Amino acid sequence: MSGGLSLPAWRRLILAAFALLALCALSGCGSLLWGPQQAPIVDATVMPVEAASAPVVASAPEPVEPAEAAEPEQPKKPKKPVVKPHKVEPPQPVVAAPPPPPPPAPLILLRTIERNDAHTLLDSEVQKPDGKVVGRAVDMTTDASGKPREVVVNLQGFLGVGDRKVNFAWAAFRFTPAAKAAPITLNPAAAPVLPAKSAGPQLPLIDATVERSNGVKVGRVIDVLIDANAQPQAVVLDVNGMVSTERRTIAASWSALRFVAKDKELRPLLDLSDAQINATPPYANDKPIRAVSPAPPAPAAAPASAAAATTGSNARAVR
Repeated sequence: MSGGLSLPAWRRLILAAFALLALCALSGCGSLLWGPQQAPIVDATVMPVEAASAPVVASAPEPVEPAEAAEPEQPKKPKKPVVKPHKVEPPQPVVAAPPPPPPPAPLILLRTIERNDAHTLLDSEVQKPDGKVVGRAVDMTTDASGKPREVVVNLQGFLGVGDRKVNFAWAAFRFTPAAKAAPITLNPAAAPVLPAKSAGPQLPLIDATVERSNGVKVGRVIDVLIDANAQPQAVVLDVNGMVSTERRTIAASWSALRFVAKDKELRPLLDLSDAQINATPPYANDKPIRAVSPAPPAPAAAPASAAAATTGSNARAVR
């Protein structure tokens, strides 16, 4: 060193290198002069200590960015339900239920006739238009069509002497059912009808026997009910001994009678069975008239083929 200044670093390295070479040279010569020397024993457990590294400067913590303000969570829209198309099944055919059985047919038909609407013929007084009573009606006749033809009047004589039955045309009379006395008025210009001039066969009704179509007797006519239009409405039948032993009278509708010719005579027919006669209310002078008629036959049941056709049509209508 000169001037008290330290040698540069590269020079120090060169000197250290020379010193190391000199040391090696000396150690090699010694081994040649003195023989080999034993190498020093080195504890294998002693590990070279590394130079402590410079302390690591802790890095400054990274700045934490402020968390952004959380946006309010939007409500979720409800999901539309997924409708799966389903297979439309054809409607089942409607099988019509069998029709209910028809109600039992009525046994008889009854028609009510008020007392002021019809009056009995038998023994009713017959008067002239001036109110003078000339006799009493005792019978009437009808033709095969059921049309009234004549009225039989018992004309009064003096003190009952000289009474005689005379036939007058039906059109010669006027009937007043509501009259308390003399409900039948005779036209004074009417002339008696001679039996020889009667047109066609006629049937006197009073005491005539009414039969069924098979010839069985039903009853005996004891009176006829006439309305204000001079039309017979019903006949009163005595059915005593015909059906039951009790004495009974019934009213039968005039329209239910039929008149047929048998053995050159007209006969009234009425198809009333015993059960129908027993079901008919009795005739009474002080009660409304209940005129009976046979009930019409019950309609026949529809055949099975017609019912099936109806069912099929209903099924097609549904489709």
